[in-house]
Amino acid sequence: MTAGTRDEWQEWRGWRAAAQDALYAPGGFYRRAEGPAGHFRTSVHASPLFARAVARLLCRVDEALGRPAALDFVDMAAGRGELAGGVLAALPADVASRTRVCAVEIAERPAGLDHRIEWLAEPPRGITGLLFANEWLDNVPVEVAEVDAAGVARLVLVREDGTERLGEPVDGEPARWLERWWPLPGEEGLRAEIGLPRDEAWAGAVATVRHGLAVAVDYAHTADTRPPFGTLTGFREGRETTAVPDGSCDITAHVALDACALPGGRLLPQHEALRALGVTGARPPLTVASTDPAAYVRALAGAGEAAELTAAGGLGDFGWLVQPVGVEDPFQALL
Repeated sequence: MTAGTRDEWQEWRGWRAAAQDALYAPGGFYRRAEGPAGHFRTSVHASPLFARAVARLLCRVDEALGRPAALDFVDMAAGRGELAGGVLAALPADVASRTRVCAVEIAERPAGLDHRIEWLAEPPRGITGLLFANEWLDNVPVEVAEVDAAGVARLVLVREDGTERLGEPVDGEPARWLERWWPLPGEEGLRAEIGLPRDEAWAGAVATVRHGLAVAVDYAHTADTRPPFGTLTGFREGRETTAVPDGSCDITAHVALDACALPGGRLLPQHEALRALGVTGARPPLTVASTDPAAYVRALAGAGEAAELTAAGGLGDFGWLVQPVGVEDPFQALL
């Protein structure tokens, strides 16, 4: 590491601290009025079929719990409440009448949100039901490590304008995490995101569930598919861009979901999970076009949306981490 003035040293920070401020500090990216949907498209925004599938999953959890008098649905990183509202609308009336829907988000409650949806800064404790985290963990900031010319993994430091340099060698718990989950060969330039804060965040979220299921859905990789140069990137106005920690863009990195998994957890690709929940992408029979043209057009549009949600090389490759708490895995009977 090179020498510098005191002011210069204060400008350089690890990616975790820089991204935390850029995303979540007052005026940060996730506090903007337009919300995430103004900059990128998730499965929730791609089709209402996604919310309906999550509603079916909640009904499966409800059955596994013996249809309790009070059932919880908690939407982590709720954006502007799109998934929470979609799930509530898709639930059968008898289930909806027993369901407490909570949207967890740091931004202010959006105007016009269904009054039945609670808006919280943190998940409630003692959840009986389903905690669902769609594209949350990829926005839990992490440190980035890069191998230097001597083969040593060092922390990557960054300025607000996105300029990077290498800092101190990775040590302690972060080093042990890398060794266990993302070992870096001693080849200069190789990079990794140190997922320890995500493991801890997920364990904390699961701890809020007393009985039921916790599910994390995200861009993901596992030990046999780690990208050699990491995945840190940015999104702005619907396009991928360079990650710059100035609050102007989303800052994200794919999640090592296998490292996050707690005992009893299951990893599934999204296309398997959604097909188990009835999202197939099957085209309607052509005979329907002659007997009920409007129904055929609706079914054809739904098939296209389902195909997008389950497409290989796209949303279908997202990872689902399914974590039962005190109940049987509802996917056990579905797959």
